[in-house]
Amino acid sequence: MRVVMFGYQTWGHRTLQALLDSEHEVALVVTHPKSEHAYERIWSDSVADLAAEHGVETIIRNRPDDDELFQRLKEVEPDVIVATNWRTWIPPHIFTLPKHGTLNVHDSLLPAYAGFSPLIWALINGEKEVGVTAHMMDDTLDAGDIVLQRAVPVGPRDTTADLFHKTLELFGPITVDGLAEIAKGRTDFTKQDRSKASFFHKRAEEDLRIDWTWGAEELDRLVRAQCAPYPSAFAFHKGKRLEIVEAEVSRQRYGGTPGRIFYREGDGVAIVAGAEARRGRNHALLVKRVRTEDGVELGATEYFTHMGGYLTSRP
Repeated sequence: MRVVMFGYQTWGHRTLQALLDSEHEVALVVTHPKSEHAYERIWSDSVADLAAEHGVETIIRNRPDDDELFQRLKEVEPDVIVATNWRTWIPPHIFTLPKHGTLNVHDSLLPAYAGFSPLIWALINGEKEVGVTAHMMDDTLDAGDIVLQRAVPVGPRDTTADLFHKTLELFGPITVDGLAEIAKGRTDFTKQDRSKASFFHKRAEEDLRIDWTWGAEELDRLVRAQCAPYPSAFAFHKGKRLEIVEAEVSRQRYGGTPGRIFYREGDGVAIVAGAEARRGRNHALLVKRVRTEDGVELGATEYFTHMGGYLTSRP
């Protein structure tokens, strides 16, 4: 089939490579300009560069809603559009233009975790598996009929970076296999159960702020979700920002006030956590590595030279 691809960052790069290696003809690529947004500098392999290496025409747009782009798409006459990690709304007159419509590839097990940063949100929420969905685009974001869906397990100590690499391997194959289903003439794809849908916003600075009333298990997942190369979760110590680089759940249970810098346990320092920490039934967040405001990374036992005092959510 004759394909136009809308894609961005490493997800788009991997998808485009799979299309270039397939039997399909990539007639045109549409991608976003480079961005300085914190999350768009991560996994930023260039779709435009890959297209140029293969002599594929490329159009760069923030939003695909101008007449010039629409006219070029009509001239190209694609059989299908493939969209991967496209960051803005694609209007109906574009996604319905090809005779086979538009296949969108999204890194969650839809209908759950539609929208942005699905792997981070899924890890924070303790999901047991994550995955990738290839679905037909319709008027509602990430809500169209499911063509194919594939899942991978979340390991007990996985970070978002681990989940990224696991799911990235699915993007190329599910795209090519999804196009094969479309090429067969299939239209009886699986309707999404909208009663199970969830839609998540982009991650921002406020989403990295540690709330010590969360349980230690939740905070451990937050720290792993905000692993390198993502911005780290943070708190404040003596009025200065302190990033929590590595942590786990303590072996022992600790009682007191959330945020209290309490006790050395092994190579970490236990920080009291949980809304009912006063009852002494909760595990603590065992902080193992931190990063100071001036970028110095230290082991927790090296940074916290004395027990006592608090880590707070705000200065």
